[in-house]
Amino acid sequence: MNVLVIGSGAREHALCRSLSLDPQVTALHCAPGNAGIAEVAQLHQVDALDGGAVAALATELGAGLVVVGPEAPLVAGVADAVRAAGIPVFGPSREAAQLEGSKAFAKDVMAAAGVPTARSYVCTTADEIEEALDAFGAPYVVKDDGLAAGKGVVVTADIDAARAHAALCERVVIEEFLDGPEVSLFAVTDGETVLPLQPAQDFKRALDGDEGPNTGGMGAYSPLPWADPKLVEEVLRTVLQPTVDEMRRRGTPFSGLLYAGLAITSRGVRVIEFNARFGDPETQVVLARLQTPLAGVLLAAANGTLADVGPLRWSDEAAVTVVVASHNYPGTPRTGDPVTGLDEVAAEDAPQAYVLHAGTRREGDAVVSAGGRVLSVTATGADLAEARRRAYTAVDRIRLEGSQHRTDIAAKAAEAAARA
Repeated sequence: MNVLVIGSGAREHALCRSLSLDPQVTALHCAPGNAGIAEVAQLHQVDALDGGAVAALATELGAGLVVVGPEAPLVAGVADAVRAAGIPVFGPSREAAQLEGSKAFAKDVMAAAGVPTARSYVCTTADEIEEALDAFGAPYVVKDDGLAAGKGVVVTADIDAARAHAALCERVVIEEFLDGPEVSLFAVTDGETVLPLQPAQDFKRALDGDEGPNTGGMGAYSPLPWADPKLVEEVLRTVLQPTVDEMRRRGTPFSGLLYAGLAITSRGVRVIEFNARFGDPETQVVLARLQTPLAGVLLAAANGTLADVGPLRWSDEAAVTVVVASHNYPGTPRTGDPVTGLDEVAAEDAPQAYVLHAGTRREGDAVVSAGGRVLSVTATGADLAEARRRAYTAVDRIRLEGSQHRTDIAAKAAEAAARA
């Protein structure tokens, strides 16, 4: 199989790494990719938001499968253009991707499908915003209706901060605060069959102890030793399958990766949000544990034959990923700083620990930072404690001036598992 992956982040590096290990994959391409992806795939320049250009590249390469990584190309209709060219594509249509592209649309779908979620108001005026904030009280949950690269949500007890964020949004969803831990659960679907993956938990705040500003995600781990063993089965029955069925009923079937962001509340499981693609950094740990070859699963979803794929096989090992971010992230990050120590990780820690590139580029023989989240250092181990040790050992080998990372990724879960 000749595969083309669209995107340039650590999620795409994780996908490319898994695909490169799949014996079915005979050629692997990525556009535009990054310095790390270049080690496992041939890179091509393309405007990832230009469906015609992506379809033309896929045709030129003779791709038998295109995997669209980020949300923005999906919402822009890139998967539609590739499908129109007669090439199988893993990723929803523009209309189906509105599950992520519009939080108001997602709320409407959930209401129709009977999916449990937070009570909410969709607001477009200052008066509506005030009424909604008053109705729910603190802590305030204020969400930009559209795409915001993981930074469109503000959860705050400060009503002025809530108002200020709402005022920046053309349309805003204000909803009740959901208590309890958050879980990310991905599912591969062809629009009918839904195949859930293993759950993961990510860390959205910049600093240890869940302090600091909201980010795109500073780390993740899987499995979740504290979660109900029947969680996946329950979410498949109450959230994932009903949503996929409702999308098909509307004439906009959802094919690709459906990502449910969940809160395990005192009143049961509630959906915080849907995404229309693999999550970053959760993908890094979920794929680290997946033993079923990836390409066949994604192709079956693209071709509508997912029912023929048997249960997925998973490693019993745990996986942890730690994000190394640029100076000043998630503000305006500094870029262009040299990244060293990558060869040391490859020599000393592989294959149990490895580095997935997010915001990097190559300048001559050097790798330099090119974004806010620069690297996802990922490790596996017999349990979370061992995976954490390996991940942080590898992080300590990496040198990037002014960089930052959290030191507590999966710490509480590892401690709880050790006590159990």
